[in-house]
Amino acid sequence: MNPREQEDQAFDQLADSQLKKLERALLSYDPDELEAEKAGDVLNITLFSGQPQQSKMVLNRHRAARQIWMAAQRRAWHFDLVRDGAGQSTWRTQAHGRDEELVATVQEVLTALLKRPVKLAL
Repeated sequence: MNPREQEDQAFDQLADSQLKKLERALLSYDPDELEAEKAGDVLNITLFSGQPQQSKMVLNRHRAARQIWMAAQRRAWHFDLVRDGAGQSTWRTQAHGRDEELVATVQEVLTALLKRPVKLAL
């Protein structure tokens, strides 16, 4: 396996792991309120309450850019994997004039769409 393939495989594992964690956290919510389903490299979240009509959030891994992309409420975010000096890593973006972290951003968008505080247990 060449170095690029190894990098691709490592990225895929990290991104898929994050998307699966989000999906598992969302599965604890009432299915009348929201549904989360991961298919391949895409996590679809459909919200049924808090809005006059259903809303969608889409998160997917984007191997070429080495990012997790998120779309919701007519906005898009591109999160990069950032490692700190202690070996910890988070998915972060400089979007909309702010430094944002993936899980916090998902919680913020869900809070706005469901019109109640959302805290994901990852």
